[in-house]
Amino acid sequence: MDSIINQITEWLKEMLVSGIMSNLSGMFSSVNNQVGNIATQVGRTPASFSPAVFTLIRNISESVITPIAGMIFTFIACYELIQLIIDHNNLANFETWVFFKWIFKTFLAVMLITNTFNITMAVFDVAQSVVRQSAGIITGSTAVDASTLETMQATLEAMEIGPLFAVFLQSFIVQVTMYALSVVIFVIIYGRMVEIYLMTSLAPIPFATFANREQSQIGQNYLRSLLALGFQGFLIMICVGIYAVLIQSVSFSEEIISSLWGVMGYTVLLVFALFKTGSISKSVFNAH
Repeated sequence: MDSIINQITEWLKEMLVSGIMSNLSGMFSSVNNQVGNIATQVGRTPASFSPAVFTLIRNISESVITPIAGMIFTFIACYELIQLIIDHNNLANFETWVFFKWIFKTFLAVMLITNTFNITMAVFDVAQSVVRQSAGIITGSTAVDASTLETMQATLEAMEIGPLFAVFLQSFIVQVTMYALSVVIFVIIYGRMVEIYLMTSLAPIPFATFANREQSQIGQNYLRSLLALGFQGFLIMICVGIYAVLIQSVSFSEEIISSLWGVMGYTVLLVFALFKTGSISKSVFNAH
């Protein structure tokens, strides 16, 4: 009778250990893949991230938004010419050089509108260069490796059925939570790139305002927003570097549950920090 009970106990232990290890391996794999993929995705320019989407956005911007920007620029250019003429004591001290000044400013504004996409992509090229350099410096691994899982399995096999069942339930909860966090990480990283595409699609309109000192605040704020989006990738890499240091400090000892909750806590912290990168970057560049 005792042998039968022992066999049933061993079978239950094997089943629980197998279920726990399945939960842990799946949990770590999903998070490791998403976090490890951050550097690759953030380091891409809008043109290389999705060439098909980039081409679509560029065609729409040039065929739909640029004509609207042209009309706005025409109004601003006429308004600027009137301002230049009446600024000199209501034509009492009129000078012909103001026309050359207006022609020069108009020429520069037309060049800006014509090369809108080249300028916006140059901003992101500079920002992505900084991101790639930071990715080369941040060398810490964010993965929980196979040797750690083997150590955890040996610890689990030495435990009784009661504690194993408690570990199984908590590991299932942690697994579901970590899957949800990995989805959130995916949404943050890809959502940033979608925001970049949306911003670049309207680029000709703010660029059309540079011809006038008063209205140029729109274009200046737009450029600050582009810089904030570009350097948000740098802040994301900083978050990943901090996460890599923290995750390697977790020691998987006999207190497996506390270690698991520690890993999940650091992952929650990573997600929270990733959410904050956008607002921090905008505040640094004074974009609104």
